[in-house]
Amino acid sequence: MVLGTSSGAGKSWLATALCRWYSNQGLKVAPFKAQNMSNNARVVPGPGGAMGEIGSAQYFQSLAARAAPEVRMNPLLLKPETDTRSQVVLLGQVHADLGALPWRGRSARVWPQIAAALDALRAQNDVLVIEGAGSPAEINLYASDIVNLRVARHAAARCLLVTDIDRGGAFAHLYGTWALLPEADRRSICGFVLNKFRGDAALLEPAPQMLQALTGVPTVATIPMQWQHGLPEEDGMSDERSQGAGAVHTTVAVVACPRISNLDEFQPLRNLPGVRLLWARSPADLAGLRATDWVILPGSKATAADLAWLRAQGLDQAIATHAAQGGMVLGICGGLQMLGEALIDSAGIDGNAPGLGLLPLVTRFEPAKTVRRTRVRFPALQGAWAALSGLQASGYEIHHGQTVLHPAAMSAARPPEGAHTAAAGAGIPVSAARPPEGAHTVAAGAGIPVSAARPPEGAHTAAAGAGIPVSAARPPEGAHTAAAGAGIPVSAGGGLARELIPGLAWQNGAGNVLGLYLHGLLEDPAALQALFGRAGAAALPTPDAMFDGLARTIDACFAPGVLQALIAPGPAPAA
Repeated sequence: MVLGTSSGAGKSWLATALCRWYSNQGLKVAPFKAQNMSNNARVVPGPGGAMGEIGSAQYFQSLAARAAPEVRMNPLLLKPETDTRSQVVLLGQVHADLGALPWRGRSARVWPQIAAALDALRAQNDVLVIEGAGSPAEINLYASDIVNLRVARHAAARCLLVTDIDRGGAFAHLYGTWALLPEADRRSICGFVLNKFRGDAALLEPAPQMLQALTGVPTVATIPMQWQHGLPEEDGMSDERSQGAGAVHTTVAVVACPRISNLDEFQPLRNLPGVRLLWARSPADLAGLRATDWVILPGSKATAADLAWLRAQGLDQAIATHAAQGGMVLGICGGLQMLGEALIDSAGIDGNAPGLGLLPLVTRFEPAKTVRRTRVRFPALQGAWAALSGLQASGYEIHHGQTVLHPAAMSAARPPEGAHTAAAGAGIPVSAARPPEGAHTVAAGAGIPVSAARPPEGAHTAAAGAGIPVSAARPPEGAHTAAAGAGIPVSAGGGLARELIPGLAWQNGAGNVLGLYLHGLLEDPAALQALFGRAGAAALPTPDAMFDGLARTIDACFAPGVLQALIAPGPAPAA
């Protein structure tokens, strides 16, 4: 089991490396983390064949272990929605009742399922690589712990304690963590690991020997700083710019909203030759972008709140300006929802808000959550995103929102009298008749009245009958217009938007703004080749090459025999 002195110490990295190292010894290996708190999730099979969510770290660890990912590998996933509330996902499925419980009261309810998953995986594998969370020495949480010491005791695990020496104070962190553990739990610590070391390792002497004299625990590995190990950051975004070789020809600016989710899907961009990846937190970060540069609105666990934050920073105008100048804009999941006209939330899932108006879309949040793997073929695309035309791509969807074209835009197609269209899995039939000037339409069955006309300057409209005031401030000229007096929303740059893939993908008429519910497009080698060229895609390491590199690193850094001793039969190796 890999424990850490803090978050960010390197637990996930080390657990992933151990999964591949033991798998390379010909052993059947699986990862496990009882509870993960992260908005980075992947879609994997669950009980009975239903698809569910686990933390991205355990997904990658399963690939490193050459094991099929499944929900038992991360039975409890907490997805933060605010600073004081998280969505609770148990065995892959959302449980609102558990989310309503206090933190300490939840432990007794979920431990039986955690223990059952742990026991089943132990029985089915030669080696189970378990990752802890935060620090095992959170003394205020001992009584309700379900992820660190309780798991270690239940599994009789042999533990490594890893620390980030780059932060300073590593030996104090190791000693303090060890000292705060109950005596019986100290005996499970088989070795200390110094991670992210830079400099001359000889300068560490005699501290490891002194620490062993105090604790009886040897320092079994010193791992150098790994700048380009290839794994995405689990707990947050890296502020390092991309390390791609060669002169920069494309800047990709990802808007770094407070509740950003699934940011791990942008990891491949960091190493693409000629591509600079940056995290945009202010309009200054988007200043000077060219039309060939990208702005990405990523997924969000709190779309309405992140949209309000985006406006407060002034990023809404910066994004609209980039789009109006023909710049490439990509919205993914929550980012797609932000690009539309309105967010409608009568179920209390996320919140009501006016959108950015770069695509004529309306999103309604539903209690049921879409969680599925998805494979698509793009039709012919226009403009800047034409390189995706005909591409087959694989990814996944995780969203509460169901998105449709604004009813006025849908009516522009004038289908036969009495005809209805189905909004891509949302089951929202929309009236075929174009509304009279100034009238409202209702997305039949959904109860969404939406204004058919652009409000006059200084006015407000009530979106979806939910009393959503729509800001009177309009994006720059060209970013949002009305069609020929008909009250039909027109996408940024002119021309009616198109639904490319039902319920999944939309593009504006000018071709520079694209919205998708599909996560993982930028991890698909075929998509990267289409968008950045053969040389760029070929420069990316395969997952197996990345995992084997991690395994070689720890093989070189651990003291001889330590990794074998951790799984040897019999009592734990003497500290």
